[in-house]
Amino acid sequence: MFATSLGDDGAILRPLEPWHAEEYLAHMDRGREYIGRYVALPTVCTDLTSARAFLQAYADKTAADTGRLLGIWLDGALVGGVLLRVMDVTAGTCEAGCWLEPSFAGRGLVTRACRVLIDWAVEERGLHRVEWQVSSANTASVNVARRLGMTKEGVLRESYPYRGVRHDMEVWSVLAPEWRAARAEAGR
Repeated sequence: MFATSLGDDGAILRPLEPWHAEEYLAHMDRGREYIGRYVALPTVCTDLTSARAFLQAYADKTAADTGRLLGIWLDGALVGGVLLRVMDVTAGTCEAGCWLEPSFAGRGLVTRACRVLIDWAVEERGLHRVEWQVSSANTASVNVARRLGMTKEGVLRESYPYRGVRHDMEVWSVLAPEWRAARAEAGR
């Protein structure tokens, strides 16, 4: 229920909710090292209690209209997800992000899921700016920003301390008029 197809391969995007905690934890366990190279999701969810609390925090954000969390399922298994980490409807801004198990990388799942998420943010919620912050070392995520037609705005040098390393963080964004123009062009 409430699922959106991501294409002919059977992938779907749907809300990731607290009742998915066991499935979410198993998914994190499968991809913990790969997913955790640049993002802290696996360190936040180490057991069923913390997985449920994380999913509940996003259910609360959804209820408050300050964030969203959606899972990507393929062949009935949770394999990744996309999120609006922060969302300020009044200001018209949000920050999108993603993660994926390593065995499903390179299939375009995250890019397709992000397109659905950004379409929703721009068209349904009326947001003007969608931001993407990514470690400069995270080539896969940088490439998603490029495929989404985002503009690189700059680099926050050594701004993100993670696992004992200070990462440069790139800031990318797309504005609603740019997003709509690109979607119209792709539809021709």
